Amino acid sequence: MKKTDLLRTVKKAKLAVARKSPEILVGIGIAGMVMTVVLAVKATPKAVTLMEQKKEALKEDKLPPVEVVKAAWKCYIPAAAVGCASIACVVGASTVHARRNAALATAYSLSQSALKEYRGKVIETFGEKKEQAVRDAVAKDRISQNPVVNREVFITKRGDTLCFDSLSGRYFKSDADMLRKAENSLNRMLINDVYVSLNEFYYEIGLPPTKIGDDLGWNLYDGGSSMVELYFSSQLTADDTPCLVIDYNIAPKYDYTHNL
Repeated sequence: MKKTDLLRTVKKAKLAVARKSPEILVGIGIAGMVMTVVLAVKATPKAVTLMEQKKEALKEDKLPPVEVVKAAWKCYIPAAAVGCASIACVVGASTVHARRNAALATAYSLSQSALKEYRGKVIETFGEKKEQAVRDAVAKDRISQNPVVNREVFITKRGDTLCFDSLSGRYFKSDADMLRKAENSLNRMLINDVYVSLNEFYYEIGLPPTKIGDDLGWNLYDGGSSMVELYFSSQLTADDTPCLVIDYNIAPKYDYTHNL
């Protein structure tokens, strides 16, 4: 193997370990906790023997707590060392996760700002009608890439129009009036509570929550510019069924409760 190939292999291995470092640290931490218990159990008989010897030397029936510690503490050094190392691994995994989440939040915020600026420039350059035409074309692509025949359609009992949520990629039955009512209800919650989650919106329109629905949401910390604004695009599915594609003029933010 050439030196360059070896260096490339080592670099790839380092990157793979770095990506999986939280999982590796948690795994080591769990294994260390198990080992701590095993070492402590193994050390107990020796500790009991030393305490018995101490009692005979002091000619006492029961050792004071201080003497118990003096007699047995050395037996538990290996268990304590492994336990401390295990705790350090778990804490290290948590630190890595926190650092990655902070980086993700920053990247998400930057991408949101870039998208907002881009949309503003498109409207300024080409006008609102052409910007709307572009968004409708994007909605049409989303429908074609996620055909309803391959997806479950949620029956919400809140309308009979086929709808498609662009964020979760789910089809469901509703109608524009019910969706506007949900939008208004969510904005009232925003005014009262200062923030709402994406899952609260899904609850309002009769959809089950998603895994990321509690991590994304809207808030009013920036002076009210994060009110919920739905955007509808009327499209046809592959079988010519009318479908209302739901988009968000202001996308939900990551870490929307950070100022609490």
